[in-house]
Amino acid sequence: MAPKRYEHPELADVPLAKALAALSDPCRVAIVRRLLDAERELACHEFELTQSKGTVSHHFRTLREGGFILTKVSGTECLNRLRLEEFNARFPGLLDLVIAEK
Repeated sequence: MAPKRYEHPELADVPLAKALAALSDPCRVAIVRRLLDAERELACHEFELTQSKGTVSHHFRTLREGGFILTKVSGTECLNRLRLEEFNARFPGLLDLVIAEK
């Protein structure tokens, strides 16, 4: 059986409205901030999230579809990282606003 692969959109195909919608939930903003602070790939279990597994999966999928993160499978873990340089090139300043807003 082949390992699971996640779909990631080309950032050129992600409209601003979709990126903004991905940030419309405080949990997803917390995930982005955690990845910004970590400056490395993080497994899903490294996030202190209290929602159900299905809800957490939904949040990560929404962030992938919004162009924020890349997810890859490594053994039994799903590792996530920000598409920081790509995202900043596509939407300059948007992540800076996320960081600044507390």
